[in-house]
Amino acid sequence: MKGVILAGGKGTRLEPFTKVVNKHLLPVGPYPMIYWPINRLKEAGITEILIITNGQHIASFKDIFGKGEELGVHLSYSIQNEKGGGIADALECAKDFVDDKFVVLLGDNLFDEDLSPVIKEFLKEPNMARVLLKEVTDPERYGIAILDEKNSTILSIIEKPKNPKTNYCVTGIYLYDKNVFEYIRTLQPSSRGEKEITDLNNLYINRKALKYDILTSWWMDAGTHEALYQANKHFYEG
Repeated sequence: MKGVILAGGKGTRLEPFTKVVNKHLLPVGPYPMIYWPINRLKEAGITEILIITNGQHIASFKDIFGKGEELGVHLSYSIQNEKGGGIADALECAKDFVDDKFVVLLGDNLFDEDLSPVIKEFLKEPNMARVLLKEVTDPERYGIAILDEKNSTILSIIEKPKNPKTNYCVTGIYLYDKNVFEYIRTLQPSSRGEKEITDLNNLYINRKALKYDILTSWWMDAGTHEALYQANKHFYEG
């Protein structure tokens, strides 16, 4: 099983730093931010990892991490659509890298959870996808999942709802198989001109093929200045 980390994007919420540095290379604790998702994959037994980023910063990733020898993994790299086609569009760059089932992490999603039990369950299920959820206090900021708890499935995902029906946000941790690339091809760009990951996951929901697990440990979307501070505090003091 392989892993894919999405590390493109402009990181505008973290300017001015991201005018010169990819946000996933900003320091979190004693390491670049993306070190932590790489390490989480390694801890779960996944050592073949593709980093998808932009052409402007790919050399920086290679300079810092090389092929991953020092981390005990094997890193490959790919350049996403330079026009910024959205998360689902960036994911399509992994088509020739993955064999079948794989894990996708957003590079600015930091967490303490061990992914091994989730992966173990995922490997048992044919033609299913999984997402990891986290209960949050500010659900209007995220894609929010409406759950069918009896069957461990998701009824719908609503992006940044004004009146959230639950507090369970979809984190940047996804598990797919190669069928996902067929689904991506059917997506239409949103009003932002991007192929949205929420639309992709809703396609799975329509096919009754999206399950979920809930993170019980610390999780942070480190895409803002305050969140970056909190993430540093966690890894230094936690």
